[in-house]
Amino acid sequence: MAKKDSKKVRYAVVGAGNIAQVAVLPAFRHAKENSELVALISGDAEKRRALGERYSIATLGDYEDFESVLDKARVDAVYICTPNSEHREFVVRAAERGVHVLCEKPLATSVQDCELMRAACEQSGVRLMVAYRLHFEAANLKAIDIARSGKLGTPRLFSSFFSHVVRAGDIRRDPEVGGGASYDLGVYCINAVRHLFGAEPIEVFANAVEEAGTDDTVTVLLKFPDDRLAHFCVSNSIAGVSSYRIAGDRGDLRLEPAFEYSEGNTHFLTVDGKSKERSFPKSDQFAPELVYFSRCILADETPEPSFEEGICDVRVVEAILTSARTGRPVTLPPYQRRQRPSPDQKIEKPPISKPKTVNAPGPSVR
Repeated sequence: MAKKDSKKVRYAVVGAGNIAQVAVLPAFRHAKENSELVALISGDAEKRRALGERYSIATLGDYEDFESVLDKARVDAVYICTPNSEHREFVVRAAERGVHVLCEKPLATSVQDCELMRAACEQSGVRLMVAYRLHFEAANLKAIDIARSGKLGTPRLFSSFFSHVVRAGDIRRDPEVGGGASYDLGVYCINAVRHLFGAEPIEVFANAVEEAGTDDTVTVLLKFPDDRLAHFCVSNSIAGVSSYRIAGDRGDLRLEPAFEYSEGNTHFLTVDGKSKERSFPKSDQFAPELVYFSRCILADETPEPSFEEGICDVRVVEAILTSARTGRPVTLPPYQRRQRPSPDQKIEKPPISKPKTVNAPGPSVR
């Protein structure tokens, strides 16, 4: 491993699917102040060859070569972009090698797996961060700031819609790898309302339409302490929508699009009957994750979002799936979150152009 005073953290990207190719790998260009891409691990030889040439990556390997690649490239941290069901394996393998972990969300497909991943990282003394890119993005952080400020009065209601039409054969339609709308899209809605309300839900009620063994289209009601309510709909078969709205007794705020990474977004704020709009430009939302996590590694600090953030969302998804299966509400035990996103986490980087992918089509049919 590189010394902490080297000022740059050496990364291996694990998995070369669509999100890795269109967002993660290009992001290193904007994170070069403290992050360096030195290795790529993929099960596809054509991807390894083409992407290795494109990004001048010296060390390449298959998943079976994971440990040897980390050693050969003197890797300090991995960015895990594998299918959801494989997150636990590679987090644990990285931790056992003494390598820090930045893992795509959801952290895992069960709270039990999240706890195992946490234990492995704590035992090895490595940092684990979940890749919640919106924790560093201006529009979402400003929305949280507005909700906390009292401008809306007391925020009491939240509503969100997040959907796209997923092509046949995509992993999001495969139950064996943790597919389904709740883990793919629902975590965004859950994460947003948890921080806009500054609280954790205490009851979950859901209905779902299944497709090929996955929760394809889902509607969810969440109850929070102090009589706050949230509702969201997610779907892998509905035309693309991405928005949320929070309302209090003085006003409301709508963000649209709320969860995308390839375009700008707009606040629609109404307070005491007066409305205004504020636009936020498109930006690179993945480079800030790298820059921030590298800072945490170099300064030996616990990141926000940590493993705890991943667990908080996964426990809600588990309850959603249970409620949808049983037709009954699920009560969640009270939970006090120790960290929440802060406005000073904002990091802005210029947008990137999506590169041509190698054997990695996008999830949506359009």
